[in-house]
Amino acid sequence: MRNAKIFAVLTSMMIAFTLAGCADGSSSSSSKADVLSASSALESEPEMSYYEQCESKLTELAPDEILEERDGVVYPKFEKHTYFSSTAGRDTNVNVLLPASYSKDKQYPVLYILHGYWNNENWMTTENVGVSTMLTNLVADGEAEEMIVVCPYIYCSKEQEYCTNMDTENTLAYDNFINDLMTDLMPYIEQNFSVKTGRENTAITGFSMGARESLFIGFTYPDKFGYIGSVCTAPGVVNGTGYPYNLEKEQFCLKDDPPLLLLLSAAVNDGVVGSTPTTYHNMLTDNGTPHLWHTMNGTGHDASSVTPHLYNFIRMIFKS
Repeated sequence: MRNAKIFAVLTSMMIAFTLAGCADGSSSSSSKADVLSASSALESEPEMSYYEQCESKLTELAPDEILEERDGVVYPKFEKHTYFSSTAGRDTNVNVLLPASYSKDKQYPVLYILHGYWNNENWMTTENVGVSTMLTNLVADGEAEEMIVVCPYIYCSKEQEYCTNMDTENTLAYDNFINDLMTDLMPYIEQNFSVKTGRENTAITGFSMGARESLFIGFTYPDKFGYIGSVCTAPGVVNGTGYPYNLEKEQFCLKDDPPLLLLLSAAVNDGVVGSTPTTYHNMLTDNGTPHLWHTMNGTGHDASSVTPHLYNFIRMIFKS
């Protein structure tokens, strides 16, 4: 694209200089020098890094029209599937969204979206969040890649099937999802759907407790997840930010092997997790881990923050 831009600019300049030369019957040496100077300037224009390209797309909120269904467009629905989780010791539900034009003859990258405390695999599939409508419109507009979206149930305990309290025991059951994902869910998705594998084709993000888990998982398996997102992140990812915690501070650093994209989103006036997301942002800044920081002034600890985060994240992933 950059070479095409250079070619177009130089071509238009050459035409202009040629016409000018024809007008007085001579070719201007200064015009030729101008062309060479312009060419040199364009060639020396630095390439934007992937993070810079993503940052240029970042918006505080999603436009209203991206959540509206359009005439003549097919909007796929999430379908519920069941897999056996050896980690939880039971059959477990998962919602999967396939592209409208899904074909077994084509492979697709995969985005995992994790729900928050007290919720289940259905929360991210609601119209309130708008994943299917938004993604389908973005693909139609050429702003997002076709992808498979997976919304799992992330409470993973052999002792109880559902969250019963906001305490250490229940929090550890959410943290245990990392084992379910790697041992049970990802193999199920790869065996039953036509997916591309590898970190460059795998993304994970989440909300609140799911945001905590997406960071925990992404930083534990940077070789598996090239794109990591987190919105309204719950405390406890790192030692010193809550108990129980997932990682020591030195583990919360990927400056030597950075993800292709790391996007942290936060509601400025989040009355549930407070300034915890800012703490994570500051830690990553201090230890040199590349990331994008996205703040929202008028949203809350709910879908009003999730939708803008996903709008940004979906437009950025699988394009590195």
